[in-house]
Amino acid sequence: MTVKFTENHEWIRVEGDTCVVGITEYAQEQLGDIVFVELPEVGTQVDRGTEAGVIESVKAASEIFAPVSGQVTEVNPALEDAPATVNSDAMGEGWVFKMRLGNADQLDSLMDAEAYEQYVEGLE
Repeated sequence: MTVKFTENHEWIRVEGDTCVVGITEYAQEQLGDIVFVELPEVGTQVDRGTEAGVIESVKAASEIFAPVSGQVTEVNPALEDAPATVNSDAMGEGWVFKMRLGNADQLDSLMDAEAYEQYVEGLE
């Protein structure tokens, strides 16, 4: 199971021909208490780097960008009633949407866990 990261603090986990997308632990810590998640529409075609949703916290609102191009196949219904799930389990139950990967080569431009950790350290 491969997990990659973007400079905008999204993670993407590849599970066969499906990818699961969410925001990183670092992102949820920066946002604080999450109060609302605007989910993309199932069936929406998203392009890498374009807005796929929005996360709102008590401090700010932040876009969720598609880490790769593809089609949204599922959204996390739990986030509608319990958006704070992103705070408690950002890289597990707090996933935001699933998508069918459009171009696997785009994964190569994303960071692995070690590179992302170094990237975040450079921000602090």
